[in-house]
Amino acid sequence: MAIRIVVLDGHTLNPGDLSWEPVEALGELTVHPRTAPEETVARCQGAQAVLTNKVPLGPAEFDRLPQLRYVGVLATGYNIVDVAEAERRGITVTNVPEYGTRSVAQFAFALILELAHRVGRHSDLARGGSWSASPDFCFWEGELVELEGLTLGLIGYGRIGRATAALGTAFGMRVLAHDPSVAEADVPMVPLERLLSESDVVSLHCPLTSSNRGMIDRAALERMKPTAWLINTARGPLVNEVDLAEALRKGTIAGAALDVLSVEPPSSDNPLLSAPNCIVTPHIAWATRAARARLMATVADNLRAFLEGRPQNVVRA
Repeated sequence: MAIRIVVLDGHTLNPGDLSWEPVEALGELTVHPRTAPEETVARCQGAQAVLTNKVPLGPAEFDRLPQLRYVGVLATGYNIVDVAEAERRGITVTNVPEYGTRSVAQFAFALILELAHRVGRHSDLARGGSWSASPDFCFWEGELVELEGLTLGLIGYGRIGRATAALGTAFGMRVLAHDPSVAEADVPMVPLERLLSESDVVSLHCPLTSSNRGMIDRAALERMKPTAWLINTARGPLVNEVDLAEALRKGTIAGAALDVLSVEPPSSDNPLLSAPNCIVTPHIAWATRAARARLMATVADNLRAFLEGRPQNVVRA
């Protein structure tokens, strides 16, 4: 008898340009584009395997889903699932530890380059008539910045941090890193205070933990150069958004570019949406088709391995 598989929020992984066939081949599959928390239990009734990205699963759901044996997280981060409770109940939880390394590193540099050249702003000005009205063959607004010789400071030096370091080196940047979990690296590993004070670009590439939540606060921002930029393609709650907005307004740092915020989608009054010299993109660094295809393949591989009695990419409390 085929197992029943339910996908609670499949739209962001596959808005229509991929196929669920690799997962569908493993059982009776139902895919919901989105699921409200109050719909979760009803939709999971009878399912032995549930796949989720952002829909929470914890004791309240587990109590009403006694048949559940497997939760596959459609992402690397798995804090959406109460892993300790799942483990206690014999429910296997897996994640996808690597799929978007190159895409996220590429996007981090897209943000850096946008701050350096203001490509979008200058395109808008040209299309709006400012170039046509210029007395010169060219014009620009604000300072344009060359990256060669600047210092790139990476907070977190895992797969994405290393890929970003390679891009920084290719641009001729000096690279520093801070990561307490890394003993040796191919770039200088320095204390956080030194990285903040010496870097022209500070880019976040660390997981969110209870100890680093809000680590980029007023004190950290005041250690940075007034000409420095902050980049965040990691996790929104690493940054105290009120403190960052204030730092941008006061000129404590020169700019910021963030692909993640503390609450997503953000409320309309999030202070970073109106802060000066701040680029905000809607959590898309991971979302290239190539990265999502790798994610889909690993999701299917994880479930297949579980069904064959050899679970892989299992996460534990």
